[in-house]
Amino acid sequence: QVQLVESGGGLVRSGSSLTLSCAVSGIAVDYYAMGWFRQAPGKEREAVACMGTTGISPYYAPSVEGRFTISSDNAKNTVWLHMNDLRTDDTATYYCAPRIPFTYCAQYGSLEADLRSRGQGTQVIVSP
Repeated sequence: QVQLVESGGGLVRSGSSLTLSCAVSGIAVDYYAMGWFRQAPGKEREAVACMGTTGISPYYAPSVEGRFTISSDNAKNTVWLHMNDLRTDDTATYYCAPRIPFTYCAQYGSLEADLRSRGQGTQVIVSP
């Protein structure tokens, strides 16, 4: 059974940085593509970042390109989302999700599984 525990969120000011972590159990983080998505209050879920297993460059949503970086630590079986230059519109609950059964990120966000929450998420609030 796949279990995900997201953490690292908090209340920060615009321009700050945060690193979110996703502790994964039940699968190895280097076995499937892993992604992050977010949901802001009153808005639809948005695919944020995805990294595959094949060495191809990760996917980033245009809204976070250049500011967010996804990475993983296979030894810790953890996926990270490093967020820099946070903006107020980054305020959301962030979730990680394995892209089972895919190892790549093409068209990330188009699959129901890409935006399925398996953990409780971690809340990020960015103040002006």
